[in-house]
Amino acid sequence: MSRNGTWLPTHDGGHQNSGSSKTDKLTGINDLTVKKATSAAGSELALESRFRRLDMLRRVFLPVLLALVCLPAHAELAASAADRFVRAVTVAGVPAGPAERVSAAVGADWVRDTLGFDGAGVTIAVVDSGITDSHDDLSASHVARFVDFVNFQAQPYDDYGHGSHVAGILAGDGHDSSGNRRGIAPGVSLLVEKVLDETGQGYISNVIAAIDYAIANRDALGIRVINLSVATSVAESYMTDPLALAAKRAVDAGIVVVTAAGNQGRNAIGEPQYGGIGSPGNAPWVITVGASTRTANAGTRDNAVAPFSSRGPTSIDSLAKPDLVAPGVSIESLTDPSSTLFLTKPAARVWGTVTTASQPYLSLTGTSMSSPVVSGTIALMLQANPALTPNLVKAILEYTAEARPEYDALTEGAGFLNARGAVAAAAALATGSGLAASELGDTTPWSRHIIWNNRRVAMPGIDAASPAWRTGVTWGTGTAPDGRAR
Repeated sequence: MSRNGTWLPTHDGGHQNSGSSKTDKLTGINDLTVKKATSAAGSELALESRFRRLDMLRRVFLPVLLALVCLPAHAELAASAADRFVRAVTVAGVPAGPAERVSAAVGADWVRDTLGFDGAGVTIAVVDSGITDSHDDLSASHVARFVDFVNFQAQPYDDYGHGSHVAGILAGDGHDSSGNRRGIAPGVSLLVEKVLDETGQGYISNVIAAIDYAIANRDALGIRVINLSVATSVAESYMTDPLALAAKRAVDAGIVVVTAAGNQGRNAIGEPQYGGIGSPGNAPWVITVGASTRTANAGTRDNAVAPFSSRGPTSIDSLAKPDLVAPGVSIESLTDPSSTLFLTKPAARVWGTVTTASQPYLSLTGTSMSSPVVSGTIALMLQANPALTPNLVKAILEYTAEARPEYDALTEGAGFLNARGAVAAAAALATGSGLAASELGDTTPWSRHIIWNNRRVAMPGIDAASPAWRTGVTWGTGTAPDGRAR
């Protein structure tokens, strides 16, 4: 059976695959698991046994303190405090989770607050596992249309939970977190296309059908971006790969295609490895996104490339990828309490700031989470400048990214996503003038280069009229934007 007709499992947990063919694996790229070990196991077991009778929502054992930190249900709080083994009951503050810093770190908060762009008027096609039918952070108006390629249901649902998480990164309004976990572009509309089942598995042929559906409904729904937080291993050149070619049809129709780079940045023994980019991220016409991680401070200067993030070059064609990196570690976003991810990952559940029946958020890690951060940024850019072509969108993202000297281009691409710079540059180009090598007051230094035909091309500015940005021109071919043949 051909690759695009094979049943394809989707989650590799970010680790190397073993015992299965790389040609039959569609990967929903997310969800690395960090395993923790504790000492004084006997003490932990004793404490667990002591308090097992209570309805605890969360338990964390701290071996150094010989303490069991618990989040009891409200009804159990008095009983917990009265137990003679409890030395003290302390009110724990709620730290700002990593997802609450994503918008600030990439500059999307600044874009919304200063420039007033929230993605309104732009529709993003989310090709994934569906979307929850009820969440306070998403109104019914967010979903322009729901199409189910798996079970052919008419009403939105997400039995796996991955698509809801992606949708929240894109468009959540942060209701259940007092706005802290607001998405990058809360004003966007979504075409939700379900291609993964309740186990996160699916057919490549359904992904292709979903891409073609988005192309066919581009004008009717205002679709400008397709987010693909799924991928498969590279088995052939992007010139013949049906999935990569489907992405090209979308780009040639004027739709920006954003895809995850993959989680193959380390080999089986944890060493850095190159050449792990998946398909369709190996194609030059898509925007391939790797993952970055953040420290406690906001801002791209506190970022690092996540060790698991796949590096280039691409297999077979040896193209330089990824195109850039964006936050993708411990991203807290929407979940569905009946979904597989929610039910199987209790430690990843996150409470909000308002009373809800269950935890409204889930913390996931992977380049699957990085992709919608970039897709949401692109929606802001397109609201600022609807005339942008897919190639010009990529050029602006790369030109305004922050390049870090400690990383090579096969690790960070053009650099770290800078939403503030990208949207400000898009808005400046909307005036019809070229973009000089100015950073428009941005506090983040711009790379001022793009990656074209496996070379970093320094640019004095961006001319929106350059033939390199025209729809139908394959990125990296022909004359480079600086006027030189490559």
